[in-house]
Amino acid sequence: MKKIVIAAACLVCMSILFNYNARGEMELIAPDFRIQDLDKNTVELKNFRGKPVLLFFWTTWCPFCLKELKTLNKTSVELSKKGVELLVINTSEREHNARRVAKNYNLSFRVFLDEDGSVADAFGVYGVPTFVLIDKNGNLVFSDNTFPREEIDMLCPQKSF
Repeated sequence: MKKIVIAAACLVCMSILFNYNARGEMELIAPDFRIQDLDKNTVELKNFRGKPVLLFFWTTWCPFCLKELKTLNKTSVELSKKGVELLVINTSEREHNARRVAKNYNLSFRVFLDEDGSVADAFGVYGVPTFVLIDKNGNLVFSDNTFPREEIDMLCPQKSF
């Protein structure tokens, strides 16, 4: 009986996390979260439904992250034109560290703070830099340490980089 209850609980959890697309393929739904930017403005992932969202997890001590921040600074306008929301998330660091880098790099986008690492944990981020791409329906379509140029072009074919 105990095994049946555990199996049923697992099925319920899976039905919450997975979605099926029009072709009947299983897709993983992105976990919702609330997060504040450096100016203490709060956003929730669910508020971006209807648009693709690119999450970028980074730290100040990671040289590869800093390189990607420079690239994102150049491509953020193009992402916006394609309709992609960019959430740049500093993870597991204090606010003053993220604020210093944002100022020194003259970042043209908002920087969000995940000081306790809970948002990164929810997305299975185990190293930085990490890009996570979410489609307009809230499904995870990409997670890796490289910029998902091809995947973005597939989600937004009308305008390519």
